[in-house]
Amino acid sequence: MPTAQDPTPPEIRNNPKFWPFLKDTLGAIDGSHIHLAPPAIDRPSYRNRKGFCSQNCLFGCSFSLQFIYTLTGWEGSATDARIFDDACTHDFQVPAGKYYLADAGYPLCDKLLVPYRGVRYHLAEWGRANIRCVTNFLLREYI
Repeated sequence: MPTAQDPTPPEIRNNPKFWPFLKDTLGAIDGSHIHLAPPAIDRPSYRNRKGFCSQNCLFGCSFSLQFIYTLTGWEGSATDARIFDDACTHDFQVPAGKYYLADAGYPLCDKLLVPYRGVRYHLAEWGRANIRCVTNFLLREYI
């Protein structure tokens, strides 16, 4: 697991779109549903919101695309927020002042940076912002 003393990943430090805004980010976490076939008596609790039986797993990933945390075994009906709470209760430690990126299925807390609820993000605008950011960065270098 990353510690508070670990340097900022180069994927953040070398990208003007991310630096210095995400300098305290350790990585990203998300849940994933893995298909399974439980015994008939257990199927209702393993049935997820999309209708198939699965195991909900929590994965943490660094910016160098390495898995740094996994928690498996939860029923498919369990929410990402519930699994995250269990992970924090047992062995998922986030150093003070640091955080992970997560989607809107996770709680608002000091360990996670999640999107604003009710805000619609447009990927095309984000892509154009990257071009403007890099262009402005390059212009500052040559002026």
